[in-house]
Amino acid sequence: MAQANHSTSAGSLPMLQVLACGAAIVTLSMGIRHGFGLWLQPITQELGWTRQSFAFAIAIQNLAWGLLGVLAGMLADRFGAFRVLVGGALLYALGLAGMAWARTPLLFALSAGVLIGAAQAGTTYAVVYGVLGRQIAPHKRSWAMGVTAAAGSFGQFLMVPVEGGLLLHLGWQQALLALALLALLIVPLAWGLREPQMQGAAHASRAQSAGQALREALAYPSYLLLMAGYFVCGFQVVFIGVHMPSYLKDHGLSLQVGSQALALIGLFNVLGSYAAGVLGQRMPKRFILAAIYFARAVAISVFLLLPLSPLSVYVFSAVIGLLWLSTVPPTNATVAQIFGVQHLSMLGGLVFFSHQIGSFFGVWLGGYLYDRTGSYDTVWLIAIALGVFAGLVNLPVREAPYRRAAAQSV
Repeated sequence: MAQANHSTSAGSLPMLQVLACGAAIVTLSMGIRHGFGLWLQPITQELGWTRQSFAFAIAIQNLAWGLLGVLAGMLADRFGAFRVLVGGALLYALGLAGMAWARTPLLFALSAGVLIGAAQAGTTYAVVYGVLGRQIAPHKRSWAMGVTAAAGSFGQFLMVPVEGGLLLHLGWQQALLALALLALLIVPLAWGLREPQMQGAAHASRAQSAGQALREALAYPSYLLLMAGYFVCGFQVVFIGVHMPSYLKDHGLSLQVGSQALALIGLFNVLGSYAAGVLGQRMPKRFILAAIYFARAVAISVFLLLPLSPLSVYVFSAVIGLLWLSTVPPTNATVAQIFGVQHLSMLGGLVFFSHQIGSFFGVWLGGYLYDRTGSYDTVWLIAIALGVFAGLVNLPVREAPYRRAAAQSV
């Protein structure tokens, strides 16, 4: 029996360079989108749209991100991350400009939804983590993924007040165009993740094809359980990220409280993501994931039971921030541990597709049920129930390397 190949290429790129450039790219790509909830009311009020119209575009974005993430991961595994990152950055800038100029819900869905979804697929975790997997030794891999996830969290903390300030001083249209220019900074940063050994035909010889790797993963129960948990992660975080500022304003709190809440989530997410990466080197990752999902269900329940005030919002944001992207390092490190790094971007992208299906339903149901009932209460309750479900399904995940006995005959 042959185990999955866990060797990483002899890191031809310096570890500090990989971490710095990867972290900066994720800071920009995750940070910009984290503040999109701040645009919900300005855009819908000026253009006379329903919240469902805005939410649907963001839902399409999350679905496109997940669906195209598998393709982006496959291309990055095959040809290296550099080309994919450059293409993603250009799409990001085009999508943000399209958001500023769109005057119908359809055009808004195409720009904020399809274009930025494709951009996210090419500039976030699946692509960057593929480079980490190939360039960083296995005993440091979970830690490195934690560092990069923490950078994405820092980007959320940093970019929300930046976007709030741009909205205040430039108006929503000019603010989006300013963000489009900022997204183009990903292009020079991508050069730092250019892997010389993956250029041209040198990477053509492979022990396992992409199709074989996909069939192998989808037939493995633990991989499917990770996908189920990640669905819940997407549902919860995108519902909260997009709808919480409006939920708070509906209950008499200012938009500033909503902006500060998102910033706090990003700040504490830095700590949570890094801690999850460090813990993933020291204890079973399935227990870390189960604890995160159970804790989210408890945090949301307590938040709904307590009287709503700025203080309760800030405490909730800090707690949920610790649990926000802390699922990312242990999930991706588990995929690498089970299947190896040869197809890590693609298999990580497929798990993330499940996350984005959850994101689609979280953001869309939030807008749909609000428009139908005038309240977010039902979606909050769904988020609690899903948290318990995700905690339970992660407990039986097997983290041991996949044993590929005559696997290639599949």
